[in-house]
Amino acid sequence: MAGFGRRNKRTSNVTPLRPLRHDYSAIQRNLVKKDDSKFTRARRRGIYLLPNLFTTAALFCGFVSIVQGMNQHFEGAAIAIFLAMVLDGMDGRIARLTNTQSVFGEHYDSLSDMVSFGVAPALVMYEWQLKGLGKLGWLAAFVYCAGAALRLARFNANIAVVDKRFFQGLPSPAAAALLAGFLWLMVDNRVLAGSLSLPWMAFVITVYAGVAMVTSVPFYSGKAFNTQYRVPFGMLVLLIVGFVVVSSDPPVALFSLFVCYALSGFATWLWDAGRHKFKRKT
Repeated sequence: MAGFGRRNKRTSNVTPLRPLRHDYSAIQRNLVKKDDSKFTRARRRGIYLLPNLFTTAALFCGFVSIVQGMNQHFEGAAIAIFLAMVLDGMDGRIARLTNTQSVFGEHYDSLSDMVSFGVAPALVMYEWQLKGLGKLGWLAAFVYCAGAALRLARFNANIAVVDKRFFQGLPSPAAAALLAGFLWLMVDNRVLAGSLSLPWMAFVITVYAGVAMVTSVPFYSGKAFNTQYRVPFGMLVLLIVGFVVVSSDPPVALFSLFVCYALSGFATWLWDAGRHKFKRKT
């Protein structure tokens, strides 16, 4: 009986279990708050407007170039490619100056370059002169288009590896400017109009530009030049002279400029190869 009493004393101190009551309204409010915070964080993610606006303008110029070429307005198509090249150079500079670089901007710029400097020059050159060569014409246009795609893909893959002072291969804007400058020069001055040699000249320049883009020849990039530093006064005079020369006859000046640039990489490569060979002999 004593033991039974002790058991009763122990059990009397045990509090009875209460049924669990879930506050479903509070749980629902917490879930809504979590969802709202996730939605707010996702909504705050965006893109930088200013550099991507210039990229969009460059893309628009490439599209306009294609439309102008389809409508047989080849001079307007060439000018649109040059405008796209200017806008493409500005978006990167603005992104670096305003510290608004982004992965989205890099990929968007590459897609814009593929349209403006890959597809547009190839289609315009085909509609202008390469169509008359039959299969060789569209093969030359495809060589250029494929070279631009490979050039841009390699640039994106090696963007953190290669030397910033030099491009690996002819850059696609310069290749497009070479084709557009040749087209603009021929149309503006009516050189060799109706001649059989003009399609073959267009063929050679198109294939050369396409192959030069996929080589490993170094071309000076100009990215080492910092606009925030001071320059000699003579540099300003040189820029003024350059503006005067280009404005006096834009087709001749621009085509001559980009011909020199398209050959400069191979000239530098041959010079370096000859210098290293001479050092080995000595």
